[in-house]
Amino acid sequence: MQNQYLPEGTLARAWENREYLSSREGLERAAEKGKILEAAVVLCDSRFSLHVDLGCMKGIMAREEVEWHRAGEEIKDIAILTRVGKTIAFKILGFSKDEYGQSIAVLSRRAAQLECMQAYVRGLCVGDIIPAKITHMESFGAFVDIGCGIISLLSIDCISVSRISHPSDRFSVDDRIYVIVKSIDALGRIYVSHRELLGTWEENAALFSIGQTVSGTVRSIESYGIFIELTPNLAGLAEFRSGIEINQRAAVYIKNIIPEKMKVKLVIIDTGTPDEANKSIRYFIDGKARAHIDSWVYSPAVCQRTVESDFSSAQSFNQTLI
Repeated sequence: MQNQYLPEGTLARAWENREYLSSREGLERAAEKGKILEAAVVLCDSRFSLHVDLGCMKGIMAREEVEWHRAGEEIKDIAILTRVGKTIAFKILGFSKDEYGQSIAVLSRRAAQLECMQAYVRGLCVGDIIPAKITHMESFGAFVDIGCGIISLLSIDCISVSRISHPSDRFSVDDRIYVIVKSIDALGRIYVSHRELLGTWEENAALFSIGQTVSGTVRSIESYGIFIELTPNLAGLAEFRSGIEINQRAAVYIKNIIPEKMKVKLVIIDTGTPDEANKSIRYFIDGKARAHIDSWVYSPAVCQRTVESDFSSAQSFNQTLI
C-alpha cells in the first residue's frame, strides 16, 4: 500500500510527514505522490472551512472535504467544529492563493478517508485485529478511529468481560488500543470488540494465587455480594459489606480460585479512592504476529458453562458501497 492507514495522530510526528510539511516543494511532492499527511487544525471559519497549520504555509479544507460519507448522508456542523485543535489526515489537492495573495494548500480529508476505505477498510474481515484510537465516549460505548478518522463503534458490553458502568472506567480519550472486527453490516459499517484481546479466564487467573492480597476495583454491588475486578477480564466475588461504592479501589485477599465454576472468592481487606493509574491495559496477543482469530473461548475446558466468540463465518466488506 502506498500510504499507511492508521488512526489520526499516528503519522503527525513521523519523519516523513515532517519532511513533506517542511517546504512548498515537499508539499508539491506529497501532492504528486498522493501521500496522506497529518497536521493540526487551528480554526474553523464562518464558511465551515478548516484552516490547517502546515508549518511552511496554511492549508484550507472546504466544508465538503472535511469528511467522507456514504450517499444520502450529510456532514454535520458539529463534526467540523470538533476538528479544531486536533490533528487530521488529508491529501493535498492543489495550491491556490487567499484573499491577501498568500499561497495556500487546498486539502481534503475526504479524499484520504475514501482511499483508506478502498485500500484498507473494505479488505477487513470479521476476526481481524487492528489498531484503533478512542475518539469519544457515551454511556452505551466508545467510538474509535480505525484509520484516517473513520469511526467504528465499540459497545460497552464488548469492552471487557468484567462489566463497567461507563467506557471511561476503562479508557480515556486518545487512548491507543487494539480491537477485533466483530461484525460488518449491510452498509459496510464496521463494529468492533475488545474483550477477546484481554485473555481467557485461565490466562487471567494464572496471574494470581490463593493466599495473595491484591488490589482490585469495585465494579458491582449486589445483595449477595460485591464483584471486584482483578483484571479487565477477571472479577471475583466478596461478601456484601456496607459503605463501599462503585469504582473504589479495594485490597482483597484471594480465598479460593475455582476453574470448574469460573469463580474467584475474595475477602475485602480495605478500600480507598478510585485510582486512574489502573486503566492500563494488558493484551494477550502479539499485534504483529496474530492479526486474525476465528474464535475465542473465554471459559476453561473444565467448566460446564461455555463463554465464547465465534468469528469463523467471516464477513467481508460490501465492495459495491464504495
